[in-house]
Order: sequence, then C-alpha cells, then structure tokens
Amino acid sequence: MLINELKGKALDEFMEGILTLETKEECYSFFDDLCTVNEIKTLIQRFQVAKMLYNNNTYNKIETEAGASTATISRVKRSLYHGNDSYELMFSRMKNSNPKKTD
Repeated sequence: MLINELKGKALDEFMEGILTLETKEECYSFFDDLCTVNEIKTLIQRFQVAKMLYNNNTYNKIETEAGASTATISRVKRSLYHGNDSYELMFSRMKNSNPKKTD
C-alpha cells in the first residue's frame, strides 16, 4: 500500500475527520476549503476514469468523455485492478444504494 509511507497520527486524524462528514453538502464545503479547483478536478477525473474502466469502457471513450490522458488511464487502471480493491468496494456500495442506476 503506497499510503503506508504516510501513515501516522496526522493521516489518521485526517481520515477520521473525513469520516465525520455526513452529507454531500458537508463534503462539498470541506473539499472546497481543502483543495484548489484543479486538485478537485484531478480527483474527479480519476474517479470518472476508474468508474468507466470498472464499467468496461475503452481507453478511447475514456479519453474522449473524461478528457484523461492514456497515462492517467493506465495509472488508474493499475489501482483499479492491482490496488486495495477500494474502487470495487465503493462502486458496489454505490450500486447497492442506488439499484435503479445502471452506470
């Protein structure tokens, strides 16, 4: 796990703080305070790429729709298929909480 290098009191407190957020609005406010617009755009793009890969979209479609480079797609793909299964956990939970959504 790459994040192991950062583990410690500060990272634990950061994660605990995120876990206290209860609504989308609270998340919007927190990330607006924490990140620059470009940092948020980068996070959103990586999330979109992961979701599109998870749904078996092609690199070409991902490049076009998410505006991601092949390098970004490859990096996210590596995490998706050889990481900590966090994307799988999140996407399956999102699907189960919204069973009518197909994407």
